[in-house]
Amino acid sequence: WVCHTPIRLRELIRTIRTARTQAEEREMIQKECAAIRSSFREEDNTYRCRNVAKLLYMHMLGYPAHFGQLECLKLIASQKFTDKRIGYLGAMLLLDERQDVHLLMTNCIKNDLNHSTQYVQGLALCTLGCMGSSEMCRDLAGEVEKLLKTSNSYLRKKAALCAVHVIRKVPELMEMFLPATKNLLSEKNHGVLHTSVVLLTEMCERSPDMLAHFRKLVPQLVRILKNLIMSGYSPEHDVSGISDPFLQVRILRLLRILGKGDDDSSEAMNDILAQVATNTETSKNVGNAILYETVLTIMDIKSESGLRVLAINILGRFLLNNDKNIRYVALTSLLKTVQTDHNAVQRHRSTIVDCLKDLDVSIKRRAMELSFALVNGNNIRGMMKELLYFLDSCDPEFKADCASGVFLAAEKYAPSKRWHIDTIMRVLTTAGSYVRDDSVPNLIQLITNSVEMHAYTVQRLYKALLDDISQQPLVQVASWCIGEYGDLLISGQCEEEEPIQVTEDEVLDVLEGLLVSNLSSPVTRGYSLTAIMKLSTRFSSVNRIKKVVSIYGSSIDVELQQRAVEYNALFKKYDHMRPALLERMPIMEKTASNGPTEIVQTNGEAEPSVVEPKHPPPVGQPASQVKNTVFGLVSRCLSLMAFYLFDLSKTVNFLSIGIPPMTAYNKNGLKIDFTFERANPNPNVAVITIHASNSTEADMTDFVFQAAVPKTFQLQLLSPSSNVVPALNQGTVTQVIRVLNQQKLRMRIKLTYIHKGSAVQDLAEVNNFPPQSWQ
Repeated sequence: WVCHTPIRLRELIRTIRTARTQAEEREMIQKECAAIRSSFREEDNTYRCRNVAKLLYMHMLGYPAHFGQLECLKLIASQKFTDKRIGYLGAMLLLDERQDVHLLMTNCIKNDLNHSTQYVQGLALCTLGCMGSSEMCRDLAGEVEKLLKTSNSYLRKKAALCAVHVIRKVPELMEMFLPATKNLLSEKNHGVLHTSVVLLTEMCERSPDMLAHFRKLVPQLVRILKNLIMSGYSPEHDVSGISDPFLQVRILRLLRILGKGDDDSSEAMNDILAQVATNTETSKNVGNAILYETVLTIMDIKSESGLRVLAINILGRFLLNNDKNIRYVALTSLLKTVQTDHNAVQRHRSTIVDCLKDLDVSIKRRAMELSFALVNGNNIRGMMKELLYFLDSCDPEFKADCASGVFLAAEKYAPSKRWHIDTIMRVLTTAGSYVRDDSVPNLIQLITNSVEMHAYTVQRLYKALLDDISQQPLVQVASWCIGEYGDLLISGQCEEEEPIQVTEDEVLDVLEGLLVSNLSSPVTRGYSLTAIMKLSTRFSSVNRIKKVVSIYGSSIDVELQQRAVEYNALFKKYDHMRPALLERMPIMEKTASNGPTEIVQTNGEAEPSVVEPKHPPPVGQPASQVKNTVFGLVSRCLSLMAFYLFDLSKTVNFLSIGIPPMTAYNKNGLKIDFTFERANPNPNVAVITIHASNSTEADMTDFVFQAAVPKTFQLQLLSPSSNVVPALNQGTVTQVIRVLNQQKLRMRIKLTYIHKGSAVQDLAEVNNFPPQSWQ
C-alpha cells in the first residue's frame, strides 16, 4: 500500500469495492488514510489534489476526514482550476460555520469572485451559497450583488442563488439586492429566470415590504408563464412534452405568495391559472406536478368561485390516478379545502369513499378523515353505512379513530334517536374493544337523555351481552343500562321491537357471570356489582342481591371490596335511604360539574346566581374515569354518603347542638322548614336539612328547590329524597344543604313545582336564621 506514487481515486474505489466484509473495508480505509496523512505532512503539492479527492470519497462512505480541512484551503489558494475545484468541493463537504477554519477562506473566495475566469467565479459563488457563515456573507455581499448585475448568464444564475443564502443568513442585507432584481425577469435564459424567481420568493416570504413592492411584477410573471405554455417544442427545456416544468412550478409558487390576500394581484392571475389548469397534459407526472401547484395557488389566492371548482375537479381527477402519491396528495389537499368549498368537494364523495378500500394505509387514513369531514345532515345515513362497513374491515390501528368519528358524526347529525342508538350499538358490537375511554360516559349520557328509548336500548344491550362479553365498553354500557332500567327489561314494555321474555334471575345470572368472567376488567366488574346493587330497588330478589354484595366484601380487588362494604352498610344500617340513593338517574346536562364533591358554588352579592340541585353521579362509572366525566361512580356518591352518614372511621359525626328549627317558606299550602346541625370537626360548616310538606289535596310534582347565597359563602346542595311532595301532609321531601359561613347567613330560595296541572314558580328571601346557625 505504501508507495511513492499514491493510487488514483478510481483505483481506490475499485479496491474498496472488492472488500468482502466491513472489517476488511475498514482496514483498507485505515491504511489509505495513513498514507494520505504522511503525504500531507510531507507537504506533497503534486498529489495533494488526488489525496483530498480520495479523502472526500471516504468521507462519503462515513469515515472521518476532518484532517483534510486545511489541505482544502491550500487547494483553494492554488492557481490551478483542477485544484480549486476539489478544494472548494472539500470545503463544502468538510467545513461549516461551526468551525473557525472556514473564516480563513474569506479572502480566497473574495479574490475568486473577482477572478477573470467565470468558472472560478462560479466555484466561489457555489461555496459561499452552500456554507457561508453570517460573517462571510456580510463581508462578501457586495461582490455577490455586483455579479448579480453582470451580463453573464452563467454567473447571474449562481449569484442569484448565492444571494438567497446571504439573505437567509443576514436578512438586513436584503435591501442591497433590490436594485439588482429589477431586470432579472427580463432575462431570456431559463436558468437565470429560475434562480431569479427563487430569489424573489425568498425576499417576499421574509419581508412584507418586499411583498408589496414585488406585486407590480405579477403581469410580467403571468406573461412569462403564458409564453412557457404557448411556446412550441424546445429540446433544451422540454421534459415529457412540457416546456420547463421546473420554472413553471417556481412561478406558480411565487404567484401564490403575491396573490394571497390581494384582490388586484389575484384578478391579474385568474386567467393564466385557468389556462394552465386546462392546457396542461396529465398523462405524465410532470404535468401533474404543475397542476398540483396550480391548485394550491388557486386555493390560496382570492380566486373566482368557478376557478376554485375547477381546482377541486383537478384534485378529483387525481383520486382516479394509479399513482399512490398523487392520490395521497389529492386527499390531503381536499381535506384542507373541504371547510371553504364544501359543496364542490361533496361532488367527489363517491370517489373519496372508494379510497377507503385502498391497500395503502396512508391513503386509507386520509380518505377516512375526509369522509368524516364530508358528513352532513343530508348524507348521514349513506356515509355512516360506508364508514361502518370500513370499521368492520379496517386494520386495528384505524378502529379507535373511526369509532370516535362515527360517534361524533352520529351525535351531530343523527336523524332520529333510534338511529343514533342503533349506530352506537353497531360500533360497540363490532369495534367495542377499540372505543376510547371517554366514549362510555358519553354513551351513557345519550341513553339517559333518550327517555322514550330506554326500554328499547336496554333490550338491545341485554341481547348483545348474551352474544358477546369480550367487548369491555359494550359490557360497561350494558351493565349500567340494566342497572338503571332493569325493570323495563323485565316488564317487556319495548314498543320499537318485539319484547323478549326475561326473568329477574336470568338478568342477575348474566350480571353475576360478568363478575366472575376472566374477560371482565376490574372496571367492568365495578359496573356489574353496581348494576346488581341498583336492581335491589327494581327487582324483588333482594336476598339474592344481598348475598352477592356480601361475598365481594372480601374481594382482593380493593375497588370492588370498597363498593361491596359500602353497599352492605347501606343494606344494614341505612336501608330506609336505599330507594332514594339508588333511584333512576335524571336527565344529565353536558355542562354539569364532575360529581357531588365538586359542587361548590360561590355566588355574587349583587346578582346571586341560583344553584341548581346536584344529583348524585350515575352509578356504574369506573373510578379511573371519574375525574374527567359527568358520570361519577357510585363509589364517589357512597364515599360522600359515608363521609356524611357512616360511622366507618369515626372521622365525621353530625352533632346536634340544639339549634332551633325555623320555617323558611309557607305559601299556597307548601311549607318549607329548616333544621340545623353542625359538622364536626369543622364548626364553620352548617348543615341545613329542608323539610317540604304539602297541606293541599293534590300532590306537588316535579318539585325543585334551589338556593343562592352571597359570594362570601360557599354552598353545597345535595339531591332531594324525592321530587313529589305528597298531599295532605302525608309525607315530606328532605334535602341537605351544606353552607360554609363565618358570619350572619342570608339566602334566596327558588321553588318550582307542578300543582293541579299548573306550573308554579316562586322566589323568597330567608334572612331570619337563628344566631346559633352561624355563630
